This record gives sequence, C-alpha cells and structure tokens, in this order.
Amino acid sequence: MKSKYIMALDQGTTSSRCIIYDHDGRIVNMAQREYTQIFPEAGWVEHDPEEIWQSQLSVAKKALESGNISPEQIDSIGITNQRETTIVWEKATGKPVYNAIVWQCRRTAEFCDELKAEGLTESYRYKTGLIIDAYFSGTKLKWILDRVDPDRTRAKAGELLFGTVETWLIWNLTGGRVHVTDYSNASRTMLFNIRTLTWDKEILDRLDIPECMLPQPKECSCIYGETEADLFGIPIRIAGAAGDQQAALFGQACFEEGEVKNTFGTGGFVLLNTGDKIVDSTNGLLSTIAWGIDKKITYALEGSVFTSGATIQWLRDQLGIINSAPEVEQLAEMVADTAGVYLVPAFAGLGAPYWDSYARGAIVGLTRGANKYHIARAALESMAYQTYDLLDAMAHDLGKPIQELKVDGGASENNLLLSFQAGILQCQVKRPECIETTSLGAAYMAGLATGFWSSMDEIKDDWHLDRKFVPEFDENKRNSLVNGWHKAVSRVLDD
Repeated sequence: MKSKYIMALDQGTTSSRCIIYDHDGRIVNMAQREYTQIFPEAGWVEHDPEEIWQSQLSVAKKALESGNISPEQIDSIGITNQRETTIVWEKATGKPVYNAIVWQCRRTAEFCDELKAEGLTESYRYKTGLIIDAYFSGTKLKWILDRVDPDRTRAKAGELLFGTVETWLIWNLTGGRVHVTDYSNASRTMLFNIRTLTWDKEILDRLDIPECMLPQPKECSCIYGETEADLFGIPIRIAGAAGDQQAALFGQACFEEGEVKNTFGTGGFVLLNTGDKIVDSTNGLLSTIAWGIDKKITYALEGSVFTSGATIQWLRDQLGIINSAPEVEQLAEMVADTAGVYLVPAFAGLGAPYWDSYARGAIVGLTRGANKYHIARAALESMAYQTYDLLDAMAHDLGKPIQELKVDGGASENNLLLSFQAGILQCQVKRPECIETTSLGAAYMAGLATGFWSSMDEIKDDWHLDRKFVPEFDENKRNSLVNGWHKAVSRVLDD
C-alpha cells in the first residue's frame, strides 16, 4: 500500500501555500507563491479572487510534482484561510463581480459607526460574539452589493453567491458543486449566530443581504465533497476547513479549556480555548467558534492585532531598513534597548482591546540619538506589546493570570522577540518544533474526518516542544516598559 499524506491548502493574506504532511504531522513537501496586494485608496485593501484561486491551485500542483508525490497518495485536503475576506461571484459563471475585500480593509468604518449609533452593539455582540467593526465580512458584503446589485435583484434571484476564502476555494475545487462554509469562518462574518449556529435573519435584514446567497454552514472536520477529477488527475476528498487562527489553535493541540496560543503572522492573533462555554468579554475581546467536530462546538476568546508581522514588512518595503524579514533580529540586537523609542503600528487602525478604526501609526520617543537599530527593535517589541495587551484583557475576563503561551507563525522563529514576550508577560512562552501550525491544524481536521488520525489524543501526542522562553525581567522593569507602551498608544488613539 502506498504511503498516504494529507494536503493542506493555506491561503494567507500575502501568499498561497500548499504543505503536505505525513501521519506524524511532519512536513513532506511544500510550495508557496505570493500574490498581488491592491490598495485602491488609503485604508482600503483588495485581492483578485481569480489570482487567489490560481495561485492556490498552482502551489498544490507544484507541491505534488516537486515532492514526487502522486495524487493517489493524498488521503484528503484540508483548507485554512485568511478570515473575513469577502468575495461575491456569479453562480452561473463562477466569475467574481468585484475584487475580494480583505479583512484589513477599513472602507466600511463609517457605516459601522451608523450601526453603533442605532444601538445595535450589544445585540450584535450577543448573537455573533463580535463587536461591530469594518474588520468583519458582513459590512464588506453589503458594500459590494450596494455597488454591483443595489436593488438586490440578482442576489435575491440566487444569481450571486457570497463566500469567505475557504468557500471560494471549495467552490472552485469542486467545479461549483459545493457552496459551504465551516463554523469557524462563519462565526467571523458578523452575520452568523454562534448560539443557534444559523445565519441571523435580523442582521441580514438590516444589512439587506439575501440569505439565499450565503453558503451552508458545516462542521470543520467533515467531507465536503471531492475535487474535480481534471484538477489533479483523480478526485480527492476535501475533508477539513477552518479559519487560519482557529486552525492554528487546533494545530497547537490546544484542546483543553484555558489553553492559549498566539500566531505572529501579518496580524497577531491570540486565541484561548473556552470549551463549550461562550465567554462574554468585558475587555474588548471577541467570542468566536474555535471549531465544530463530532456535533460538538468548542468556543474561544480571541484578540486580534491588525498589524504584527506586517510591521517588519513595512520596515523592508517602505523604509528600506532591512532587505529581508529575518534581518530585523540582527539589527535589533545591535542595541541593548530602544532608548525610549516606541513604534505603534496602527497602519490600519488598532484592533483589540482598543478597537479604534481611525488610529494611525506613530513612532514616539525619538531623540537625536535614535537610529535605525532602535526603530528596528521598537518594531519587533511592538509585536510583543500588542500581544501583552490581549493576554492582559483575557486574564481580566477570566479572573486569573495566563500561565503559559504557545506561539507560532513566521516571526516565532525570532528568539529575541519571544524572550522579550516572556519578559513582559511574566509567563512561559513555548515554541513547537513545527511552527506551521495553521496548515497543520487544517490537515488534522481533514485527517480526523477520514480516519487518517483516529482521535484528538493521537494528534496531541504529535506536539513537540522546540524551545521554552522564561521571564527574565523583574517586575519594575516590566511595568516601566508596559507603561511606556501604553503612553505611546494613547498618542495615536482617535479620542
């Protein structure tokens, strides 16, 4: 019998990747391709949905070919994706009617202010677990419909379909036969009631979104359908899907209530498993569905940082301080500290716990002696400070401190960052051997549905520690650093 693998499609904000895993959760082969970022106006971010699909398909084929892996060796496909990004396409042709509006895009901020002014904040938060913000899919979908189908004639006739990125990929992989979403992605649209597991009719009516254009919500680990045979030569089962951050929580084997992870990606995302309970945050965090498996829903508390690793990209692309992301650690190590410099990367506003769409980035504390090394270190430390704010909010919601944080994402390879993170959190920070936990989580979900893995206990045994970071700051130093950060943040808030 030939070896069997799981194919994970990881459709991210800046690139599409395919990673192929074996039964031990180890990477067998991978392929990656960046794609175009579109910025039509200040604060607006778009992607070409066709480029998303073609780039994802191309890396899937490349990962098979370059790894000398036959399609027959693939047990199933799991998908994980940038969340909240909104796509509308024609059912008959499969052609998008507008560019994908990306999760980072702030174009609907003013409309969100209108909803808040109507007194809908608490109602929406109770139903969806979310605050009213341009971050989520619902107002993005309304914005597209207002421009391409203002009277909703085509949408009501079933001619237009909506989906977040996993829905778009599954639709294309199955040749338009399957229009589904998973519970984790559905819970990020601001249209889905996480208590009843249904699209919320009152919210749909307020946003003038016909329900017939929405995908069918399903569990994160189940067989959605099969790929078109001509894509890979044979049909392959699509058996798992989850939003990137929920997939990372799963890939980190945070299966127990109270376990928490942070992903240092384009943004930064802390998720804490709250088990079968919805925890209503009083500190600016979101309640969300972590996953639905075996007819059981697991919930999470989430804090979202809009700009984390993207700060390092900004140093590279806009300032030219570095040529590649790994260089930031080398520059930061050239100085012992930031000399009082703080960089607040509110390039697209601030996420949790501030939720300020109108905040903008700033570098504060500059003196004549400040140089690129201090700025590089301040950029790196900003990622840790924003994570601190989220963990601090979680501790207040739970009424107890966080004892341990698991980390993943590209920037988690940065030892200086993780050492600083442990210092200001005053807790252990653990990095696993495999930091590709987002795609690994999607692979696990697919493999559970097909029996490739027998149980979540078997998956937990695959998690292995690479390195543990422990606090090295005393309380006074930690407090001084954090107070300086909060003072810097206060400078950019749109109060």
